[in-house]
Amino acid sequence: MEHVLVKTAADGQPAAVIRGGREWMVSAEPVRWFERVNWWEAGRRMPLGRSRVDVEVWRLQARLGRNADSALTTMEVLRDGLGGGWRLRDAVPDAA
Repeated sequence: MEHVLVKTAADGQPAAVIRGGREWMVSAEPVRWFERVNWWEAGRRMPLGRSRVDVEVWRLQARLGRNADSALTTMEVLRDGLGGGWRLRDAVPDAA
């Protein structure tokens, strides 16, 4: 998975994704869920008192830059609960 930077709004929701030096602006209401990852499969130590690693997942629809005519791209970005930053799991241009 590719590491990306995510700018968040005041409420914590992703507002933009910076990927490969290009900024993608979130253009629709994002959807969030959590996934459980077995710590022994994640290749890192488990924090004391926890039995799993939770990964925050956001599905976003974003446009390249501030161009309202830019085609939407659906992205799934992950932020793990251990402060590992953001990673892009998938990016699919939407068919017009």
